[in-house]
Amino acid sequence: MFLSKPKLMRSSCGTAIARAGAFAMLALLALPASIANANGITLVRDAETERMLRDYSLPIWQAAGMTPSAITIHLVMDPNINAFVISGQDAFYNTGLITQADAPMEVIGVIAHETGHMAGAHRSRSAEAMGKAAIPYYASMIAGVAAIAAGAGDAGMAILAGGMQVAERSILSYSRQQEGSADQAGATYLQRSHQSGKGMLMLFEKFRDQEALSTQSQDPFVRSHPISEDRLASLEERVKASPYYDTPDSPERIHEMKMVQAKLFGYVDDSAVTLRRYPLSDQSDYAHYARTVAYHKDGADEKALAELAPLLTKMPNNPYIWELKGQIEFEGGKVAESIPSYRKALALDPNEPQFDLALGRSLLSAEKKAYEAEALALLKKSISRDKNNPFAYYQLSIAYGRMNQIGMAELSTAEYYESVGSQPDAFGHALKAQSLLKSGSPEWLRAQDIAITNKPERH
Repeated sequence: MFLSKPKLMRSSCGTAIARAGAFAMLALLALPASIANANGITLVRDAETERMLRDYSLPIWQAAGMTPSAITIHLVMDPNINAFVISGQDAFYNTGLITQADAPMEVIGVIAHETGHMAGAHRSRSAEAMGKAAIPYYASMIAGVAAIAAGAGDAGMAILAGGMQVAERSILSYSRQQEGSADQAGATYLQRSHQSGKGMLMLFEKFRDQEALSTQSQDPFVRSHPISEDRLASLEERVKASPYYDTPDSPERIHEMKMVQAKLFGYVDDSAVTLRRYPLSDQSDYAHYARTVAYHKDGADEKALAELAPLLTKMPNNPYIWELKGQIEFEGGKVAESIPSYRKALALDPNEPQFDLALGRSLLSAEKKAYEAEALALLKKSISRDKNNPFAYYQLSIAYGRMNQIGMAELSTAEYYESVGSQPDAFGHALKAQSLLKSGSPEWLRAQDIAITNKPERH
């Protein structure tokens, strides 16, 4: 988990690599660069939060007939409540959606709604609708320009304005249809998976009066998901008809979400705010978790570990608590102590690629030759399960460099640059990798693919 976006530097062996900032509660990433950079959003990584969202999503995706392995969840660092689908298989959820939710079923309701968009291919259909809406606009533009050229300026401007209004109404109408369709589909998926849709109503009702506000005053969720009275009434009728309407969130699910909320609050809020939200008099699991993060963020690692100790005693089989302990130790300069903590986290959840990465990073930082092969294996395993993590490619380049496999180090560096969208650097290092790798080998072919994909255009 990273605190800052990767910065570029030169390694001692002359290979340009990325140096990630200090690890902290969340990992800020530039991935997928083609999506995030183009839309001005900041993505973060946290294994615990992502696992919770994926657990919430799986039964809904299955009810929608979708392939879970093809869908990627992205966590957006933004305090506002919002969620959206940018491409057909990429779902984005703001941290604010989680921290401001009053119950897990609210988050689950949003996931069901966004799944409705994915299953309905609304992203691609919106583009089609915009194309159709442009036809009357262009026709009016031609007629308006002709009228202006003929000397009828006022009439020409009126024709242009009318064409724009027709196009705008067409697009907004289609957007409202999509939102209503996603509501109904989401309610269906929740019922199929034996879950209540009450959370959808709870969240939407929070914003029912915001449509009367100016767009500057509206919550982003309302701007991207306009909530009319008719839409809310239709959803309410559909949701309340479900036999699972009164099915509550389980105590385990509530505890899980409150733990995630506490971690996120500890990370995003100033420490003083966190301590007001979770005062020392509060001895709940959530308060200990939030204060641990807040203290560590301020560099008070002894206080952080003292707050974490009760959780380790009470929940010794929680891998995320062990991960946090390893993180505090590593970032506090206690690399050797962090290794057993990360090993424990990975033993408790062997399928979490972020744990593979964390342990591999610690082993490399210990600078012991005996650890190099294990670190390399862990990093390769992490990337095989999670290709959307630039820092893993950076660490892999170090591991290969340590073992004097410079061709593979160059390839990993090229992979890194491609993952963050730096095409010239990806191209250059891919060419270097090709010159060092065996011609025709799978690694050489991968370098060739990167070089071809990222070759600079000639002007």
